[in-house]
Amino acid sequence: MADPFSPVLLTDLYALTMLQAYFDEGISGEAVFSLFVRRLPGRRNFLLACGLDDVLAYLESLRFDQPALAYLESLGRFSRRFLQYLEQFRFTGQVCAVPEGTPVFANEPILEVSAPIAEAQFIETRLMNEVHLQTLLASKAVRIVAAAQGREVIDFGLRRLHGIESGVKAARAFHIAGVDATSNVAAGQACAIRVAGTMAHSYIQAHDDEYEALRAFARVYPDTVLLVDTYDTLAGIDKVIALRNELGAEFRVSAVRLDSGDLLDLSLRARKRLDDAGLPEVGIFVSSSLDEASIVRLVSAGAPINGFGVGAEMSISPDVPSLDMVYKLVEYAGVGRVKLSPEKTILPGRKQIFRVERDCLALHDIVARRDEAASGRPLLQPVMQHGARLPAGMTTLAEIRDHRKRELELLPEAVRSLQPARYQVEVSAPLTADLEALSRQRRARAQH
Repeated sequence: MADPFSPVLLTDLYALTMLQAYFDEGISGEAVFSLFVRRLPGRRNFLLACGLDDVLAYLESLRFDQPALAYLESLGRFSRRFLQYLEQFRFTGQVCAVPEGTPVFANEPILEVSAPIAEAQFIETRLMNEVHLQTLLASKAVRIVAAAQGREVIDFGLRRLHGIESGVKAARAFHIAGVDATSNVAAGQACAIRVAGTMAHSYIQAHDDEYEALRAFARVYPDTVLLVDTYDTLAGIDKVIALRNELGAEFRVSAVRLDSGDLLDLSLRARKRLDDAGLPEVGIFVSSSLDEASIVRLVSAGAPINGFGVGAEMSISPDVPSLDMVYKLVEYAGVGRVKLSPEKTILPGRKQIFRVERDCLALHDIVARRDEAASGRPLLQPVMQHGARLPAGMTTLAEIRDHRKRELELLPEAVRSLQPARYQVEVSAPLTADLEALSRQRRARAQH
């Protein structure tokens, strides 16, 4: 791309054309928009809410710079008065959201925005982009972590992610979901996530002798993981054993990496050779198109594997590449709003999610009106007021990761498992009554 773009223009055109229409009509009342997922994908028992920190950072810095205004003027679609209005455009509203790392279900608001309608409407595309990507990937990663059953999981996905910036956001989402480290150095810097990696086959290939390559790399990085499958996996294991015999007490290689072939058979045979050579402390790390299903098969079969490097299957979530996520107007000027399109009904008004628990176990959720006193623990929290973060919107990544761990432990075991399971989400009686009353009103008006 020859010229940089203005970040504020990362939106859909209709956001700007509606803004001018609101501006020309003088429509400026308080609006409430709710961001939620209409239905869970078939292979997800829950979603892990993620992306709020980037949402709040975007709202705090929302500005139309001069290059953005000049470009909009060049389109010939917008009046001079409207462009002058955009010069002072800021987000001044409120945001309530579930904390990042919280399991959520269909039709539960991940966040709700309350602001003058122009502000609340304009931010739709960016908010959906931030929350959709990170929630999608965190929800995939948490399955990978569950499949590994306590074994180390490292993110290897940057090279196949859809875009450079998404690589950092993905690594952050994976970390929240419980992934132990990332190969993405930029994410390590940006998010203070542990970075980890091994070596590429090209390093071995660049040497005339595989043994010399392994020895040279171990000399530079004594505690390294050595890749042993460039030519013949078991022969590579024998070379690692020979290296220990040569180096003696100076040998500190932490693990070998298997990246091809029958990983179950090779890990068993590699473990036996290493143990027979007196190297029980050398672990076995595997990669090669792994997903939760293949990891479960390896773990269930007793593969002596200490860790997994997971790439594209986690970073692009091929089994569920998108979520049915929407951002809908649910209240304007103090009046609830509904949408009656087939299979796209929305719940009106400001809402709260109550998680009903007993004996440290979540039983079901209730989606209720914001002003209800329903039983259960409220999940939506105020995180921004008057365009500025509140303390609940300033949590650290470590705090978010700890929160995810606690929240997952509260879910029923069946819901946390990789097998399909349902979790009950109820709509409260008052909110149901509001929906029915507003629906009747809208249908009656549509007939006249």
